[in-house]
Amino acid sequence: MASVGVIPGRTPQSPGPGEASAGFPSPAPVPGRGETEAEEENEQELAETHLCVLWASGYLGIAYYDTSDSTIHFMPDAPDQESLRLLQRVLDEINPRSFVTSAKQDENMTRFLGKLASQEHRELKRPEIVFLPSVDFGLEISKQRLLSGNYAFIPDSMTATEKILFLSSIIPFDCVLTVRALGGLLKFLGRRRIGIELEDYNVSVPILGFKKFVLTHLVSIDQDTYSVLQIFKSESHPSVYKVASGLKEGLSLFGILNRCRCKWGEKLLTVYSALGLRDACRSLPQSIQLFQDIAQEFSDDLLHIANLIGKVVDFEGSLAENRFTVLPNIDPDIDEKKRRLMGLPSFLTEVARKELENLDSRIPSCSVIYIPLIGFLLSIPRLPSMAEASDFEIEGLDFMFLSEEKLHYRSARTKELDALLGDLHCDIRDQETLLMYQLQCQVLARASVLTRVLDLASRLDVLLALASAARDYGYSRPRYSPQLLGVRIQNGRHPLMELCARTFVPNSAECGGDRGRVKVITGPNSSGKSIYIKQVGLITFMALVGSFVPAEEAEIGAVDAIFTRIHSCESISLGLSTFMIDLNQQVAKAVNNATKQSLVLIDEFGKGTNTVDGLALLAAVLRHWLALGPACPHIFVATNFLSLVQLQLLPQGPLLQYLTMETCEDGDDLVFFYQVCEGIAKASHASHTAAQAGLPDQLLTRGKEVSDLIRSGKPIKPVKELLKEKQMENCQTLVDKFLKLDLEDPNLDLDLFMNKEVLPAATAIL
Repeated sequence: MASVGVIPGRTPQSPGPGEASAGFPSPAPVPGRGETEAEEENEQELAETHLCVLWASGYLGIAYYDTSDSTIHFMPDAPDQESLRLLQRVLDEINPRSFVTSAKQDENMTRFLGKLASQEHRELKRPEIVFLPSVDFGLEISKQRLLSGNYAFIPDSMTATEKILFLSSIIPFDCVLTVRALGGLLKFLGRRRIGIELEDYNVSVPILGFKKFVLTHLVSIDQDTYSVLQIFKSESHPSVYKVASGLKEGLSLFGILNRCRCKWGEKLLTVYSALGLRDACRSLPQSIQLFQDIAQEFSDDLLHIANLIGKVVDFEGSLAENRFTVLPNIDPDIDEKKRRLMGLPSFLTEVARKELENLDSRIPSCSVIYIPLIGFLLSIPRLPSMAEASDFEIEGLDFMFLSEEKLHYRSARTKELDALLGDLHCDIRDQETLLMYQLQCQVLARASVLTRVLDLASRLDVLLALASAARDYGYSRPRYSPQLLGVRIQNGRHPLMELCARTFVPNSAECGGDRGRVKVITGPNSSGKSIYIKQVGLITFMALVGSFVPAEEAEIGAVDAIFTRIHSCESISLGLSTFMIDLNQQVAKAVNNATKQSLVLIDEFGKGTNTVDGLALLAAVLRHWLALGPACPHIFVATNFLSLVQLQLLPQGPLLQYLTMETCEDGDDLVFFYQVCEGIAKASHASHTAAQAGLPDQLLTRGKEVSDLIRSGKPIKPVKELLKEKQMENCQTLVDKFLKLDLEDPNLDLDLFMNKEVLPAATAIL
C-alpha cells in the first residue's frame, strides 16, 4: 500500500482574493498604529491583477500581472472543456481587474465572455474585457517581447545569450499558448502603463519576476514527468503507412492499464448493450454509486430508442449494402419500389429477348441492363466489323458508350422503361435517407439520455479495465491522505520494471514532516537507484489520480483500482507538483517552481559536465532547498558523487537523510540486493559495473591502476607494452612513407619531406 499527502491550501504563487502574495505576508495589528494599518489596507485595496487568456484547440494559455509584487504569473498550456470550467476557476481565484484576450475568438470563448459580461450580481467585481488585435499575440513577436524585456531581476552583466538561457529556465517556451498569452500581456501592460501612468515614457512597467501559477487544489505535472516516468510513451508504429498518426503506445503505465473496450465517438455502446448494462447493474449492490447511477439514469427512454431503432433499421441489409436501409412494412412506397427492383432481372430478360428479334441477324446476343442515374440500356457485343466509331451506328438505336467491348444503346423500349419505372435505386435511397433523418430527430430528442449513458458506460469501462489489470498484476490502490504531509510507501513496486525483470525487489519510502525531506541516494551503477526514485514518482502519481475515484467505485470486481477519471480535471482536489529532471539545464525549472508541496526527483545529475562543476552545482541546489527549512520540497536525488558526502558539502540536520542500495562483496564479485537501506555507499564499484557491461579485462586492470594513481596523487605514465606497440606502429608508418617516394621525380623536395614527415615522426618514436 502507498499513500501520499500534502498540506491543503493555496500555493505560494497563487494568492487568493484578499490574501497577500508569497513573500508579502499580511502584517499583524499593532496597538497605536491605526494610521499605518489604514495605509496598508489602502495599499492592499489598490493591488490589482490583469489577466491575459488565449484559448485554442481545447487548451488554455494563461498569464497575469500582480501589482502587489510586480510579478508576472503564468500557467503552462492546460486542457479545458468547451464550457471553460478551468478558466472560470482562475477568474474566481485571482479576481482580475482586466481580462485581456484576442479579438479573434471561437464560439466557446465568445459565449464565455458574453456570460461573464452579463453577470451583474456576481460576488466579485466583473473584470474589464479588453480585446487586442490577433497580431499582438503572434508567437515570434511574443518571444521577442519576452527576450528583449528590461527586467530588474536580471543582472546587467549578463550577455544576450546568458539572458536567453536564464529566461528559458523559467518560462516554458515550448508552451505555445502560454508564450502568446505572455506576449499579449506585455503589450497590454505597455499600452496601459499599469502603475506608472504618471511617469515619463522612458520608464517601463516594473517586472520583478516570472512565477509559475498553480490553482489551489490542482495537481501540476509537466510533460517531462509523463515522458521520463513512462506514464505515456509514444513510439513509431511498425506499419506507419497504415496508420494516420504513425504512432503507437509503447511500454508505459497507460499501456499496461488500458484495457478499455469502447472508444468515445468511434466504437460506442449501442442502446441494446446499454440496456444490458442497466439490467446487470440493477442486480449488483446499489451501495456502489456507479451501479446506482447506471440503474437509475438508464431510463425507459433508452428502451423507447432501442425499440424505435429496432423496428426501423435493417441491420443485416445495411451491413450488406454498406448504407442505411429500412425493414419491410415501414413505408409502402419503398416496399413497392423494392419489389419492382427485385423483379427486374426476369422482366429485363424478356425485354432483351424481344429486342434481339428486331436486331441484325449478325448480332448473336443482347441484354437489357439498369445503371443508376443513367437508366435502362440495351447492351450488345462489339462485332469484328465495328472497328471505327462510325460503325457503331444502328438504325433505331441511340449509341451511348462503349465499355468492356460491349456497346450500349437506348432503344424505344428502354426509354419506355425509364418513363415507367424511373430511377428506382435513387428513389429508394432518397426515401430511406428521409426516414433516417426522421429517425435521427426522434433519437436526438432524447440526446441528453444518450450523453449520460455514454459517460457512465465509459466510467464503467475504465473501472473494469483497471480492476482487471489490478487483479492480473496484483496491484493495491495507493491512496491520498490529507493528514499525511508527504509520501509514505510500503513495499512499492515499479509496474513496468517488474514486467521486464526476472525478479523484482519491492522497496518502501517515507518522506515528509520535518525529517528526511531531502533524500540523497548513493550506490553502484545498475544497483536500482533510478528505478527506486521512478517508482516513488509513479506511485505518487497513481495515488494522486486515484484519489479522484470514490472508494466504493474502486471495489468493482473485488479488486482495488489504481486511477480513473483522469479526464475529469475539474474534480482534482490536490496541490502537489511533480518534476523529473534528467538534464542539468532543467534544474533551474525545479528551483524556480518547486514549493513545499512539490515532489522533486533528480537522477543522473552532472551527466555530461565536468565532475567538479557537476558536484558543485548539485551541492548548491541541495543547500538552497535545505535552507528553506519546513518550506523545503520533498526531494529524492540519486547520485554517483560520493564526494558530496566525503567532503561534507551538505549541512547536517533532520531534513537530510542518506540512503544507499544494499550490496555484498563475495570475493571479487559484487552482489546486488536491490534493497534501499539507510547509509552511504563506500565505493562506486565502477570496475565491477564495467565488467558486467562486458569490457575487456585489460581495460579494467588499467582503469584500476589509473584510479589508484589518482587517489595517491602520483603521476600517470603510459603502459610500457602499449608504448612499444605504438612506437612500432609509428616506425612502420614512416617506412611506408619512404617506400612510396619516387626519387626520380624532378618535383620531389627531399628537404621538405625530411622537415615535415621524418623529423616529427622520429621525435614521436624516440
